[in-house]
Amino acid sequence: MSTPLKVFITGASSGIGLALAAEYARRGAILGLVARRGDALAAFQQAHPQTSVSIYPADVRDAEALASAAQQFIDQYGCPDVVIANAGISRGAVSGRGDLRTFREVMDINYYGMVATFEPFAAAMSAARTGTLVGVASVAGVRGLPGSSAYSASKAAAMKYLEALRVEMRPRGVAVVTIAPGFIRTPMTDHNPYRMPFLMDADRFARKVADAVARKVSFAVFPWQMRVVAMLLHVTPRWLYDRAFEKAPHKPRAED
Repeated sequence: MSTPLKVFITGASSGIGLALAAEYARRGAILGLVARRGDALAAFQQAHPQTSVSIYPADVRDAEALASAAQQFIDQYGCPDVVIANAGISRGAVSGRGDLRTFREVMDINYYGMVATFEPFAAAMSAARTGTLVGVASVAGVRGLPGSSAYSASKAAAMKYLEALRVEMRPRGVAVVTIAPGFIRTPMTDHNPYRMPFLMDADRFARKVADAVARKVSFAVFPWQMRVVAMLLHVTPRWLYDRAFEKAPHKPRAED
């Protein structure tokens, strides 16, 4: 009989995080789940009585609370096999419109929250010379999207951080996986007032992510079509990109 996988996930109360929790529950994993909404975590725990689920209501901006949750999980189950830094928000922001608070909030959660999630586990995984750190970035981090400058910047920072971390952790026997979603059907995307090509259901996305993590791929984009889009965006000359996207639909400002 195989030993259950031990998986720790942030942002697990809705959207991608909830879908990942459900997918790993189906695979018989032991789960540690973090989110601000403790009631949603408790509801998931009650809905999965056959799964070992420990819940930790916390905000990823609170590094001490994350460290405490990590230590509780390690004390109870041992070093996790997979840690998924998924917590994230998307807020429209425009420079010169008084949106500094939005910029800071998005960066604090999407980037610093990822660093704070991995920090308590990195030493234990390195000592054990095993484990996988998974960061959920975004195709939006490839180029700066008008109206989503805060989100694009935070995801670009996350992608570069994960790339550096992958190289740092490789000699220590720890894998680092970057997941870059395209458009995934979640509460975060439900209110986007523009067309979302290749929109993928969260459950299908979660299955593909879990498979990619099991293979310890370094970088994965889902749906696959968005990998092609990302590659084309990456090599598009600046003058052409600027001209093509200056009239693109913007995400509504958070303050509006």
